[in-house]
Amino acid sequence: MKGIRSTIPRALNTGACIDCVDNTGARVVEIISVKGYRGVKNRQPCAGIGDMCIVSVKKGTPEMRKQIMYAVVVRQKKEFRRPDGLRVSFEDNAVVITDEEGLPKGTDLKGPIAREVAERYPKIGTTASIIV
Repeated sequence: MKGIRSTIPRALNTGACIDCVDNTGARVVEIISVKGYRGVKNRQPCAGIGDMCIVSVKKGTPEMRKQIMYAVVVRQKKEFRRPDGLRVSFEDNAVVITDEEGLPKGTDLKGPIAREVAERYPKIGTTASIIV
């Protein structure tokens, strides 16, 4: 897993309910924890673009509901700045369900994903239809 060159603000707190934009059957997931998060004492973990989270499926097909899974954040509303000075923000917050290595479980991703995610997780980048 490669590092991200941009400084991404971590705008999605633990407990945030986010749309899932793949075809695994999950519709809305809740962030439980963030993999690799290192904060100060008593601070809740928060996630930004390209972070792998542990999520719980809240809405979706009956066999997907109440399951604990890994997911990668592919879009966030809070704008972030790229090294060339460009500021990028999306209309919504979105995740893609993956396994522990970052391979997507679904075969189709709806909507655009950030270039930082495509660089860090190449399989998500090849599955995506639009990379911004």
